[in-house]
Amino acid sequence: MTAFITRCCKRIEAGLPALVLALLLLTAAAVQAGSIEPKRAALTPGEDGYTLSAEFAIDLGNRLEDAVARGVPLYFNLEFVLERGRKYWVNEHIVTRTLTYKLAYSSLMRQYRLSTGNLHQNFGSLAEAMRVVGRIAALPVVDKNLIQPGEPYEAAVRLSLDRSQLPKPFQVDAIMDRDLQVDTKVLRWHFVAGSATP
Repeated sequence: MTAFITRCCKRIEAGLPALVLALLLLTAAAVQAGSIEPKRAALTPGEDGYTLSAEFAIDLGNRLEDAVARGVPLYFNLEFVLERGRKYWVNEHIVTRTLTYKLAYSSLMRQYRLSTGNLHQNFGSLAEAMRVVGRIAALPVVDKNLIQPGEPYEAAVRLSLDRSQLPKPFQVDAIMDRDLQVDTKVLRWHFVAGSATP
């Protein structure tokens, strides 16, 4: 009887590495973390100052898409920072501009509602709403009197999911659960009054 048990245990042990590897591959395939990737950004001069145009590729991942479809509101922060570089000191901060978007789904209306301040828009699909969040057009960010012609500046823009605005159970889960995390990147570029190229 002891010999039989020993032989069975050895067979199970031999198959364990393959089983563990298969489970890891299945878990990795199931986990699809979201991402927000900046594609382009530019500052354009206007009458009163400079406006920001930017484009982001947004992928929320399956779990967050499902959460918003079940009525969990998502908040996104757009952050723009402009600094003037200095040779022997830290950069001089010129301006920071932030904008918050709230995305919520109404099961009664079967529409996604995107809110920014007092402005609201309704969309028939999540993809449509995310396209609007990901495209910034002519957003005023810098007054002309803050920019000195010919001076070099460094601009940075980032769009991110505000996890602190998630309901408390999601905030706790988002710490460890990769499905509830959205990777974000910052796009930086140099700017001189009269030209702006990332």
